[in-house]
Amino acid sequence: MPNHLIAESSPYLQQHAHNPVDWYPWSEEAFAKAEAEQKPVFVSIGYSTCHWCHVMAHESFEDAETAHILNTHFVSIKVDREERPDLDAVYMGAVHALTGSGGWPLSVFLTPDKQPFYGGTYFPKEPRYGMPSFTQLLLALVEAWHERRADLLASGEQIREVLQQQQALPEAADTLSGASLVEHAYRVLRQQFDAVNGGWGGAPKFPQPMALEFLLRYHHATGDPAALSMVTQTLEAMARGGIFDQIGGGFHRYTVDANWLTPHFERMLYDNAQLARVYLHAWQVTENPLFRAVSEEVLDYVLREMTNPEGGFYAAQDADSEGEEGLFYLWTPAEIQAVFDGPAERFMALYGVTDAGNFEGRNILTFAGTFKEREALAAARRRLFDARAQRLHPHRDEKALTAWNGLMLAAFAEAARVLGRDDYRHIAERNAQFLLNALSAAEGRLWRSWKDGQAQISGFLEDYAHLIEGLLALYQTTFDPRWYHTAHGLAKTMLAHFAADTGFYDTADDAESLVVRPRGTQDNATPSGNAMAATVLLKLARLSGEPRYAEIAQRSLASMGDVLAQHPPSFAQWLIALESTLASPTEIAIVGDLQATDTQVLLQATGKGYHPHRLIVAGTVETLPLLQNRPMLDGQVTAYVCADTMCKPPVTSPEKLAELLA
Repeated sequence: MPNHLIAESSPYLQQHAHNPVDWYPWSEEAFAKAEAEQKPVFVSIGYSTCHWCHVMAHESFEDAETAHILNTHFVSIKVDREERPDLDAVYMGAVHALTGSGGWPLSVFLTPDKQPFYGGTYFPKEPRYGMPSFTQLLLALVEAWHERRADLLASGEQIREVLQQQQALPEAADTLSGASLVEHAYRVLRQQFDAVNGGWGGAPKFPQPMALEFLLRYHHATGDPAALSMVTQTLEAMARGGIFDQIGGGFHRYTVDANWLTPHFERMLYDNAQLARVYLHAWQVTENPLFRAVSEEVLDYVLREMTNPEGGFYAAQDADSEGEEGLFYLWTPAEIQAVFDGPAERFMALYGVTDAGNFEGRNILTFAGTFKEREALAAARRRLFDARAQRLHPHRDEKALTAWNGLMLAAFAEAARVLGRDDYRHIAERNAQFLLNALSAAEGRLWRSWKDGQAQISGFLEDYAHLIEGLLALYQTTFDPRWYHTAHGLAKTMLAHFAADTGFYDTADDAESLVVRPRGTQDNATPSGNAMAATVLLKLARLSGEPRYAEIAQRSLASMGDVLAQHPPSFAQWLIALESTLASPTEIAIVGDLQATDTQVLLQATGKGYHPHRLIVAGTVETLPLLQNRPMLDGQVTAYVCADTMCKPPVTSPEKLAELLA
């Protein structure tokens, strides 16, 4: 049944005309009702293209329980700020005075004579973002209105204290220990860090890409130089060590020592996917050219040696060849000298080659020079690569696993965007199409494994979660809506078949019955399915405007408790997800023809650098929820920016967009 907005011409008011909230337009009728019934007035001010206005509408104004509270205890008014900038200016000033900030949606509470006594911006349905829930706020104000009305009218400072008290109430962030949990996890990582060699632990020593990603995010949020130093020291040591294939690119599984020298020579797709991405992010932060070079060399290795003709990625390469571990990768001085046209002493000095060797009489190559020296020796490395190619290669496991492919898809997709590599974009698109063709089952389900044209084994939780991650990264690169819609569909399937009371099971509800239905939470060499599910649901909540995804993820995070802080290397993907719930997100919607030059110019204006919480959508208004109800202004490509739950006025120039983002 429509409310009192049904006859209004404003598109924004029309969007709310069928809410269960008994909205009034700004009118004397509304205030006369409030005066007659001695009720406070709730005024909600926004505009039709405001994303967080729509979020609050979906969470609260379409919710019957919230509507009941509003209809019983308040008179509710909707205002279009574009129609009534006067009202917007007055009450925005009041909220600024009360809270020190402002934005849309603007939520303000008035007396029947139009005097503001409390205000804010977006209030969530459930406690999060450090704010009380909207229903908690309403009930507290009802009580205050009846019991302490004089106090409400007397002092804005007293109102501020009420807000602070409510913010201090137990809420989702406090249940998770919020920022304090993240801080404690960081301190544990710092205490356990190997300050001599980088990384964590002794021998054997494994890469910890998820822990490194968490530290990059922590540094981004706090500016703590020690967090970045741990990342750069570790990545530099690994890039120079034997764990990295100095000739052909790509990383081995781990080292048997603590200083990254002697690898177990097996190579796994998932290690290289995660490491390519963390080196890429570290380059964004530091602009260290070594980090970019390593990221590209990893991806080039995967393209060259780990990609099947159909576009899928192979699983692994063995450590052995010709019956000996690492033989394919080892060198003697004589073998190196035979490849060179002239003296090879400088190359051997920089790459640690000696007559005695460092592994069973042969040499694992490491690098001790500068980046310029490394670049100068590129041709020499190529000659060694060509010579090595004549050797018997290690065996390759040529099955394609959905989960691992999803991780590598994300790496190629993001590298394509960050580095401007169209070849990487083509690889990512081809891989996504392969996965959706070859590993998709009926009714939106996934297969786990593919080899020689045959897919088998029903997909597990991590197959869904990791593929969703890859598809979302690909959408952020191409802005082709099919990748978003496919990811969204997979998320719905994941929720339908894997959800537990809290979190997820590893197997589907119709999978083979075992003595116990497994539900893993610890991150190992790959992110756990549960941790990645929380990660992607938080992203989808922002992209889709469906807050239930975030609620599910936050319940999963809450269930993990202090274990995240006690053992951070083992739960680092969880920490990444938790950190994202505490961050100030930014959404940028660019409405225009993706092929047009002016659209590309605006996209470029979104900026370089490391922005882990920035979400960009682009295209026409029909393609994604974040683009809907956001028209082009005067026929020009238009950018809409919402930051920290507040939406800014749209802009059409790259300069204005850069100012908003700055």
